[in-house]
Amino acid sequence: MIIHVRLLHYASKFFTYSVPSELQHQISPGVLVKVPLGSRVVPAVVSQVADPQQKYSFIIKPIDSVYPFPKDTLYASFIETIGNYSQTDSLYFLQRLQQFLSEKEQIKDMATPLQSVTHGEQVSFTDEQQAAYDQVAPYVSGKKHQTFLLHGVTGSGKTEIYKRLAQDAISQGKAVILLLPEVALALRFEKIFASYFAQIPVIGFHSAAPIGQKRLLWQCLLEQKPIIIIGVHMPILLPIAHLGLIIVDEEHDHGYQEKKHPKIHSRDMAILKAAMYGVPVVLGSATPSLQSLWNVKKRGWTLLTMLNRFSGNFPKIQFASLKTKKKRKHFWITDELLKAMQDRLEKKEQTIIFLNRRGYSFFVQCPCSFVFSCSQCSVSLTLHQDDSLLCHYCGYKSFMPPSCPSCCVSHEEFLKKGIGTQQVVSILQKLFPQARIERADLDTTVKKRSWANTVEEMQEGSIDILVGTQSITKGYHFPGVTLVGVLWADLNLHFPVYNAAETALQQLIQVAGRAGRQSQESTVIIQAFDEHKIFGFVDETKYQTFYDQEIQNRVDAQYPPYKHIAEIELKGSDQKMVEQDAKRFAAMLRQCAEQQGFDVQILGPIPAMIYKIKTVYCQKLFLKSFSRSSMIELFSDLKNYKMKSSVYFTIDPV
Repeated sequence: MIIHVRLLHYASKFFTYSVPSELQHQISPGVLVKVPLGSRVVPAVVSQVADPQQKYSFIIKPIDSVYPFPKDTLYASFIETIGNYSQTDSLYFLQRLQQFLSEKEQIKDMATPLQSVTHGEQVSFTDEQQAAYDQVAPYVSGKKHQTFLLHGVTGSGKTEIYKRLAQDAISQGKAVILLLPEVALALRFEKIFASYFAQIPVIGFHSAAPIGQKRLLWQCLLEQKPIIIIGVHMPILLPIAHLGLIIVDEEHDHGYQEKKHPKIHSRDMAILKAAMYGVPVVLGSATPSLQSLWNVKKRGWTLLTMLNRFSGNFPKIQFASLKTKKKRKHFWITDELLKAMQDRLEKKEQTIIFLNRRGYSFFVQCPCSFVFSCSQCSVSLTLHQDDSLLCHYCGYKSFMPPSCPSCCVSHEEFLKKGIGTQQVVSILQKLFPQARIERADLDTTVKKRSWANTVEEMQEGSIDILVGTQSITKGYHFPGVTLVGVLWADLNLHFPVYNAAETALQQLIQVAGRAGRQSQESTVIIQAFDEHKIFGFVDETKYQTFYDQEIQNRVDAQYPPYKHIAEIELKGSDQKMVEQDAKRFAAMLRQCAEQQGFDVQILGPIPAMIYKIKTVYCQKLFLKSFSRSSMIELFSDLKNYKMKSSVYFTIDPV
């Protein structure tokens, strides 16, 4: 047998090898093999089996070995489809898998036989839970594809439905993928599911998972054993021949789009994988994305609704203006919030304070107008509590100088603008010295295990006040929380992005949903400078009304989901070169679209909102069209054009 392969790390050429007879039964397109290259042995992927009649004018070496690979006949086409969708060489995704396949560590096979399946105690479903489960269950047992959007208010019991559906798939010997929008939440769900599925492997596949756990996962996939795989991005890239169900919790969350290029959106890839593999996918959220609600009406998705809490009552929503001229103990804590926090401390109840800004102050400015800015990025430096000035984009750090570099005025006259979570903690420690106060933002939650401990302490009730950014909005269950305070609710409403209102409301509803999950009375106090219309929808039972209003705005402006958007980024270290390349690329796009007859609108170029990060400049172009495939094809026609700048493509960026 003769095969053509592509080397994983030298992807530009095809190479030809022979396959020894004892390995031929393992060979098919998409399989990973090890091949000799000079004096080394390197990984490669099989592209095709050659015509046995073909003659070659050179000596063909045999492959060295075959990586143990699950017999997933759909995997090669799935990876190719993702590659085309993101305009990325499909080898990139295989490289990510191969990185851990090549790690050496002995593992023990802890998977148990199918007949040993046991599960934790089942809770009795509410009528709404039962109705939602009954609609999905036949698709799991019959292994039929359908996309279900589970719109369940906070505390309605979506997790219990996930567990019961996963149990149905596991009982058939299938594998289940459960996606969460961040690693800390994935770690939490690993514990929840491991306690329920006592004798079935529940394995995390993410950046915090140990190597041995990843190797055990691979062994289970090779042997097609029932398994539950939990993660953020990577589980979708696995070859799973016996896939039975995919669940995407908090489906609206922007954490599902990867930060680095290619910016794959894991929720969208989960929907694609479920369709190709013919299995059901359940997308759950208390605040579904407008895209998903649109797809219910336009693409035949099935909407499941749960509008009542499993236990506890919805919180009372109260607005407090930051504009009031009445003197208070601290500007950022209104009298209403101060009184409510004192009341909760006296009752031994818990409070969450939400502010979507970390650090101490947004920026530091001298009276002469000099602002301390990052030398590598086009942003101001954020002041932290230890008097350090930190760039939240590249990590650059310096300390507050004794005087202004521009006018030499003393640092005592510097103006500290805005507020961050560190300053909030300092304020609250002075107001409530007897309280135990903890912080949850990117500075603290990046330490995955430490953040997991904070979550446990919060759930146990040993923390009085938790101050955090959006990290605390994502599906956590804190039974003792009866008060949520939002310090600056209109902070993100004025960003120049089309979905600012949607994102802001989702955050508000999610953080408000931490209150009253097991209590009859709770309160959410929303502090803001201006009373925006979205504050009327923080009562999450009105979310569908918000959708009806907001979707009309999107249709009128021809923004997603009415039309799709693609983002093209050009990056380089020479600002003028990047600007020239962007103008030239835009002109070529317009010419090609006209010649080929593509119904695609080309916008830009414009500088990125943060136009310089780590001394790399960025210009952006945007494509708008009813057809994703038209935008992909248009970009594909030009992506190999010689440019000095690096060019990147993202469909439906968030």
